[in-house]
Amino acid sequence: MNKFKLSLLSLAVSTAGLSSMVVAQQQPPADEPTVEEQQVEVIQVRGFASSLFRSLDSKRFGDVVSETISADDLGALPDVSIADALTRLPGISAVRTGGQAAEINIRGMSGGFVFSTLNGREQVSTSGKRNIEFDQYPSELINSAAVYKSPKASLIEGGVAGTVELKTASVLQNDKDHSFNVNLRGMFNDRASDVPDGKDTGHRFSFSYQGKFLDNTLGLALGYARLYQPSVATQFVGFAYNTSRDLNNDNQLEYLSEGFEIQHRGGEETRNGFMGSIEWQPHDAFSLKADAFISKFDKEAFARGFRVKFESDTASIGNPLYNGSSVIGGNIGRTTNGFTRVEIVNDDNRDYDEVKSFGIAANWDINDRTKLVFDVSHSAASSDFRNGLLWALVAEDATVANPVLDTNVSINYQLNGLNLPGIGLNQADAFSDINRLMVSKYGIYPYVNSDEVNAAKLDLTFDLDLPLVRSLEMGVRYSARRYSNDRSVFEYGSDGMFLTSQPPLRLTADMTKVVDFKGDFASYPSYLAIDLDKALAAWFPQGVPQPVQSWGAGNPDVINRDANSNVSTAWSVLESGNVYEDVLASYLMANLDTELFGLPLTGNIGIRRVTTDQRATNLSDVNKEPEQGAQNIADETGLINTRYASGIVGEKYTKHLPSLNLNLALTDQWLLRFASAKVISRAPINRLASTTSFNISDLGVVTGNSSNSPFLRPFEANQYDLSLEYYFSSGAIAAALFYKDIKSFIQDDEIPEFDFSTLGFNVPETFIPDPESGVPVATRNGSLFTAVNNDNGGYIRGVEIAWTQVFNTLPGAFAGLGAQLSYSYTESEITRENNLGGELVSSPFEGLSKNVVNATLFWEYEGIDTRINGRYRSPFVSSQVGIDEQITNFHSELVVDFQAGYQFNDNLKLLFQVNNLTDEPTKSYFGDKAQTGTIQFFGRQYFVGAVYSF
Repeated sequence: MNKFKLSLLSLAVSTAGLSSMVVAQQQPPADEPTVEEQQVEVIQVRGFASSLFRSLDSKRFGDVVSETISADDLGALPDVSIADALTRLPGISAVRTGGQAAEINIRGMSGGFVFSTLNGREQVSTSGKRNIEFDQYPSELINSAAVYKSPKASLIEGGVAGTVELKTASVLQNDKDHSFNVNLRGMFNDRASDVPDGKDTGHRFSFSYQGKFLDNTLGLALGYARLYQPSVATQFVGFAYNTSRDLNNDNQLEYLSEGFEIQHRGGEETRNGFMGSIEWQPHDAFSLKADAFISKFDKEAFARGFRVKFESDTASIGNPLYNGSSVIGGNIGRTTNGFTRVEIVNDDNRDYDEVKSFGIAANWDINDRTKLVFDVSHSAASSDFRNGLLWALVAEDATVANPVLDTNVSINYQLNGLNLPGIGLNQADAFSDINRLMVSKYGIYPYVNSDEVNAAKLDLTFDLDLPLVRSLEMGVRYSARRYSNDRSVFEYGSDGMFLTSQPPLRLTADMTKVVDFKGDFASYPSYLAIDLDKALAAWFPQGVPQPVQSWGAGNPDVINRDANSNVSTAWSVLESGNVYEDVLASYLMANLDTELFGLPLTGNIGIRRVTTDQRATNLSDVNKEPEQGAQNIADETGLINTRYASGIVGEKYTKHLPSLNLNLALTDQWLLRFASAKVISRAPINRLASTTSFNISDLGVVTGNSSNSPFLRPFEANQYDLSLEYYFSSGAIAAALFYKDIKSFIQDDEIPEFDFSTLGFNVPETFIPDPESGVPVATRNGSLFTAVNNDNGGYIRGVEIAWTQVFNTLPGAFAGLGAQLSYSYTESEITRENNLGGELVSSPFEGLSKNVVNATLFWEYEGIDTRINGRYRSPFVSSQVGIDEQITNFHSELVVDFQAGYQFNDNLKLLFQVNNLTDEPTKSYFGDKAQTGTIQFFGRQYFVGAVYSF
């Protein structure tokens, strides 16, 4: 019986880092000539082509539908983060944050549906959700990355879109006994000069060491990567259409935006990554490996400019311009009781993120047929985001003892679609006048979350070598995940008026400077940039009070209301909470090796059983009713609230996830794959936290309201993949069809006859008259408006085509020419309702671009290597941050990167690189291009550096 297997893959890696020789061939039957007797086809490839062939080899001989990235050594990948590298794979696109790839979309599905592992271990995220922020992972410390588009039973569950598996180095598999790599690059951003106080230079530095000791039985790998880069942008951001009025007296509502802002953004980002591993293999049958990975990503940023707040429900609106029923221009004025205004904004944001991953794995070949793997791991992520805001408003005269707010506000504006709008502001001259402008409010809003998972798993493999089943795998995994979210707040003053109890701050020349817009934004008015530290020192000479989690001293539900508190709302306490998620999973999988119509057939069939026990803290608003469990709950300031009942609520569920992967070798070069599986993605972990309010009517009818729900079930889908792949001596061509039948989504809805008591809510028994007899009947049921799983799903389907080739048959220097091209088309019947542009409309599924194209052209010759890469995605829906998170339509974008290098000798290579070569902006809109969302420019990044290896 023929068995289609990889018998030899030899990569002779030169000390320069990326020269290799690839040999891949088929194992002959026993009656055919041996490998030594056959003519072996040798393909000489260098540089970028080396990693391409290695990736093709992983894809070809993998047992699932996958895409891979492979580096010959640590530090070989050129990208700022592994997110950039992943976006060059077929069917994968990125959402740019601050101009750089962070979250990835797979086959038209957003980051919340993407699961990720590091060395086979579940990763948690700093996002406060489940979305993995891949820019947290330096490419210099990642040896390979695989995207599994079809699952198998042995893979950890959690990705409807796909699973991304990252791997660090495995030292004992290295060809060299010792290797060392140093990478240093300087960086320059060409748009920093447009941003006052923006930094234009940065650097990347990394080193790695891999060594084998004690007769190759002990391996050590160490790596460090540092990124320091400026973060600059100039932007216009429009706000959602959250107000409606009948402007024409025609009994029809017109929709009005909350306003817009025009800002300079700048700052610096520093990421320090650490990697270490120790492998011990005293004999062939046993190995022990310990891994550690730490990434600290600190971002300090400022945003300066002006924010226009229409406050349209009270404003005077003249000469409105319409796009349908939505207003996209006109004259906005402040009325006597209104709050229309222009705020001069000086935001100061700080975001400290850390990801840690530790694990120990033991591999033991118990005998010739039985293998055991035991793995324990810890993954933790923490994020400390502090949003500090300093607002300034225009006074009639800031030099007098009791300044008065200038309420003569007139705003003329007209949106211009995907181009910058035209605006006119009657107070524009005052924005840069310290005799008119005064600081009116300071606020700081920390958002601190932590997320960690501890896990242990045991896997057994039995080699059977039966006619149908090559081996049998089974295993069990237990994980305990703990998530916490803590909000706190400090506010002083007002952003809409001058308060006498908290008077505004008079600005002085030493704490301000005049800032001008440049380039495309040059027509917008100048403003005063305010030194935050100097302003706060003048406003709070005794020291700035720190934000706290507080019920608020002015809250009528709080006893000891004269206690020291700086907020008058329960918001900070209610927005905080914990989630507990325990998962027990087991699986059974048969690895297949047989024939179909005389053709070699491999693959696997299996089932994974997953039991999830999820719980969350809950604060129920029971209106101080003791019989409903009202408690005395203290906050950080010592204030005691008597309105709420605290508890822990949740539920337990079990899912069975079958999977099938079949790979049919049509010839030595043609491969046909089919995959089918049931997959799940758990609900965003922050949406499991709960705060619930109740109301009991005079008739005893109970109604409840909760913005989130600890009872959310996972997203479910049945998916199918079919791909045809052709591998030839200098490359490969692959075409794939995929279909996902999504069963449910999360939406806010009302659940009638909800049984509060059995699910842990402390609701008293009430008596409701029977509709027929009128006799009161005891019940604890009622209606609950909350986040629910809506079973109105639908399909996502598409096609992917990929082509990779090195033109090694061309003469002379042209033999180093190569290309990589992929195209993905995705469509879906799933739509989401969105009213941020005014009227309720259906928008495409979040993250879905119908067309995604990725093209790379590279050339390597006598030490020279160069390549250019372009990544295009058609319009898609995603979130942006205005005043709050906003779901908007993003315009299509084409991001182009360029890299060139020269190999001086076996050790030294010089590099030149440009990211975002065409300075591609990010542009978005609210449903229709006439309703501008975001126009944001980030600039080009230039890198010059060297790699030294030995």
